Amino acid sequence: MNNIQKKNISSKHNITLAIISFLLGFFIFYIFNTYKQNNTESKDLTLFWDVWTLLEEKYPFEEPSNKDKIYGAISGLVDSYDDDYSSFFPPIESEFFNQTISGEFGGIGVEIGQRSGYLVVISPLKNSPGEKAGLLPGDIITHVDNVEIVGMTTDEAIGLIRGDKGTDVSLTIRRLDAQDPIIIVVTRDIVVVPVIDTEIIEDSFIISLYNFNELSEEPFKQALEEFIRSEKKQLLLDLRNNPGGYLTSAIDMASYFIDQGEIVVIEQFGLESQDEHIFRSDGYSLLDNYEFDMVVLVNQGSASASEILAGALRDYGIATIAGERTYGKGSVQELINLAQNTSLKITISQWLTPKRNQISEVGIQPDQVINDDLNSTEDTQLLNAIQLFNTE
Repeated sequence: MNNIQKKNISSKHNITLAIISFLLGFFIFYIFNTYKQNNTESKDLTLFWDVWTLLEEKYPFEEPSNKDKIYGAISGLVDSYDDDYSSFFPPIESEFFNQTISGEFGGIGVEIGQRSGYLVVISPLKNSPGEKAGLLPGDIITHVDNVEIVGMTTDEAIGLIRGDKGTDVSLTIRRLDAQDPIIIVVTRDIVVVPVIDTEIIEDSFIISLYNFNELSEEPFKQALEEFIRSEKKQLLLDLRNNPGGYLTSAIDMASYFIDQGEIVVIEQFGLESQDEHIFRSDGYSLLDNYEFDMVVLVNQGSASASEILAGALRDYGIATIAGERTYGKGSVQELINLAQNTSLKITISQWLTPKRNQISEVGIQPDQVINDDLNSTEDTQLLNAIQLFNTE
């Protein structure tokens, strides 16, 4: 689409703008008269169009296209809700987001979120380029290839981080225990989201779960069957740096531990709303009559479905939660496909644990705090969590 110039606007453009203005005016009139009885505040767009017109008349340089202006206005509308997880995606960003949630994608393999306007590493995925390069949960990314990203949306910043396989991206980060910024260079690659690992340490059977995706449920069942065959009586579920994923996977996994019909998580629509959706356990019988103690290990990279599962197991007294406070990603987003290949990711509700404890922004506080020792060559956090079995 050609850029609009300050002068010499063609008659064709004037006619088109007049038609658009007429149709928009009719639409606004219809909406206002339809909903005015249900709204105390008028949706008057006069100011918006005044600003639009003044920009076109007075801005002396090259202007964005009408489509880019509209996309920008929609993005600003979504941003006005001050919700880190609600976003409007223009066509390119919409395609990128759909690729990201498919389970295999190009990039550095790091789950990223926003906190108070800053881009924060939630967790690097297991064996991902980001993990191998040294990125840690809680790292604040301030620059990508020397471009400052503070104030950008999450999706705008991720667009800079992603790139072709084999190319490098330079990230400038701020880390809590470092006085000066740290520059980390990561080589991009095709990232396949990992699922699960198992191992036995001393008398404990360890299940390390890395993601709650559409492929997680069967491997988790197989890991529990392996646990039974091992005849071990200590089960440690490691959810560190697990950024979450599908709710259905979290419900499925909780159903191996929680009785049928008991609440796993509550979806609440609004802070004071009585409209709730309760998700209950299917009550799988695999572990029936098999006695064992359980510890769930979490850190600040444990988010979303990880927090749902950990919170439910703690509320029913099934497991001791150990490690560090989790990330606090307790809201629910819906992805809505829109016209012109755009989409809207919007927060529609929040998660509560069975005892109605809020997860969003609060996270899951461990029963036993065990901090990670970054200076040790051993996984001291895991080893210390195992020792909890000997103190119960």
